[in-house]
Amino acid sequence: MNPVTLVQQTFRAIDVIRKKRDGVELSRAEIEGLVSAYTAGEIPDYQVSAWLMAVVLKGMTRPETAALTDAMLRSGEVLDLSSLPAKKVDKHSTGGVGDKTSLVLAPLAAGAGVAVPMISGRGLGHTGGTLDKLEAIPGFNVNLPVAEFRRVLEVCGCAMIGQTAEIAPADRKLYALRDVTGTVESPYLICASIMSKKLAEGIDALVLDVKTGSGAFMKSEKDAAFLAELMVETGERMGKQVVALITDMDQPLGNMIGNALEVVEVVEVLRGGGPEDLRELCLELAGWMLHLGGISSTVAEGKQQSAKLIASGKALEKFRQMVELQGGDARVVDDAKRLPQAQHTIQVASAKAGYVGSIQCEQVGTACVILGGGRERKEDSVDPAVGIVLHKKVGDRVATGEPLATIYYNAEARAARARQLIEASFEVTGTASAARRPLIHRVIGEKTIGKSGEKN
Repeated sequence: MNPVTLVQQTFRAIDVIRKKRDGVELSRAEIEGLVSAYTAGEIPDYQVSAWLMAVVLKGMTRPETAALTDAMLRSGEVLDLSSLPAKKVDKHSTGGVGDKTSLVLAPLAAGAGVAVPMISGRGLGHTGGTLDKLEAIPGFNVNLPVAEFRRVLEVCGCAMIGQTAEIAPADRKLYALRDVTGTVESPYLICASIMSKKLAEGIDALVLDVKTGSGAFMKSEKDAAFLAELMVETGERMGKQVVALITDMDQPLGNMIGNALEVVEVVEVLRGGGPEDLRELCLELAGWMLHLGGISSTVAEGKQQSAKLIASGKALEKFRQMVELQGGDARVVDDAKRLPQAQHTIQVASAKAGYVGSIQCEQVGTACVILGGGRERKEDSVDPAVGIVLHKKVGDRVATGEPLATIYYNAEARAARARQLIEASFEVTGTASAARRPLIHRVIGEKTIGKSGEKN
């Protein structure tokens, strides 16, 4: 009898759940059996939820993590993009609040001559999702079949889609289940999720943005570095160039949180404006993408080229072209009112004068979810129009009664709950705080890449 058939016949989800619950290392065959059975719909959500929670509580070994990544990767098609002459480079963030860098980076790197086949995810927990932001653009299709994905990539140099039926279908199911079962934060599950879909893209290199701080899944820098090392090691084992930047998420990135609002801010950055922190991070990540893509000899040179692509308008035109090729209304680039609009706004004012000492970033993200900008249950739909615009960031001076944020909403009850969270998330102190935390804390993996040089 075929050994695979024997595993399938003898596989019982309850046995795998118990073993992981008790901290026993699972075999590759057991992990493959679980992934295969769940992908095929042979075991229910509640059993896989129990296994996911056991992983969160007990962790995984490196061999288990590698086996899970591989099983999820092999659950669907692995793209062969060798026909594209440009080097294939992608970027992925572990998730944050207001993090819309992917929408800037894909057209920016493509404008420099790098091919960017980007397969992204939806919002998880309190963090926003790239696909939800893209779908705020009327008509934008993130569900392209592989053949159409390849065509857009060939024409435009970048394409942004979700996990299709062909690509990492196991991750697509597990991703949605983790979002609503309190099992997002495990570094092992995050690593397998990210790396399975990224390696299925047929990429040559990957730039990872691993968030740390109050709005990240990895609150401590130690945990963020562990996840970064795990992903870099997993990618390198599979023959890819991988670098991970540990970046700050102690406050939202940029000023706008919410799907349509974040598209507005993306266009602002591609026009050469936008908030300083968002611009800075986009240029740093783009510098790495161009460096790994063989376009620039150093990261600093890649940043300079990226700044020129924005200044010339080429990056914005690439964004416009991608939107049009994927069925979206490209007129949103010139007219933000074509994006979904919230019916109401309300301001959150400061109760006292002083300086913004801190912002509880996760609470701000949760407030956006409560407004309808994210999902509290697997089946929830997202309202693309709602969100929050911050008027003050950490270190800013504020007067009594001055607005800290504006809430964009469509339901009064939701707005009231969100307002309470946002009010509680701002700490206003009497004195200016010490120096702000750096946006980029450290880089992991660059030693294996060669003379990457500068980290500016």
